[in-house]
Amino acid sequence: MIDLAGFALAVLLIELTPGPNMGWLVTLTLAEGRRAGLGAITGIALGLSANAALSVLAASIILAQGPALSRGVSLLAAVMMAWLAWEAWDGSRGDAGESSPTVTPRHADQRHALAGFAINLLNPKSALFFISVMPQFIPGGQPSFAQGLTMAAISVSIATAIHLALVLGAERARSVLMAKARAQIVRRILAIAMLAIAAWFVAKAFA
Repeated sequence: MIDLAGFALAVLLIELTPGPNMGWLVTLTLAEGRRAGLGAITGIALGLSANAALSVLAASIILAQGPALSRGVSLLAAVMMAWLAWEAWDGSRGDAGESSPTVTPRHADQRHALAGFAINLLNPKSALFFISVMPQFIPGGQPSFAQGLTMAAISVSIATAIHLALVLGAERARSVLMAKARAQIVRRILAIAMLAIAAWFVAKAFA
């Protein structure tokens, strides 16, 4: 049986760690208003959905090659979670499941949506996270396409809910994100939790 709760928790830990999408959405909303932020959220959600769907297809092909490769994917998932934990711990987190435009587009909501879509669609780190982590929550480590799409929907839904909360409460979110001492404590708690998940992936690989 798929461990949807465990997968959702892993995704939630990643999405709650401040990243570029968060910073972009808060800045954009404060500068141009809620409508601009909502437009960006639409593009980000569509980009993440397309990225996840392609990742599901790639995972189904890769994991069908045999148990040895499945073990390798488990170890890769552990390494990636440990890497994300390190980035969260020292405050220089990259963009697992997150990305942002190099230049924030202006003047039109459609451009914000397009920027969010393109950057999240082409984010290789997001794809690698999904391909390596998703199989760890499925018996046998070989998800069907339908199972993968279900988990993709959960992942995108969690990310979108968090992004929506940020945009709707941008002023309040900004004060939280800017409080360095508080943010550091939260990041390090999340980092420890991600390390625990990484250890579980390693144990699973050699079970």
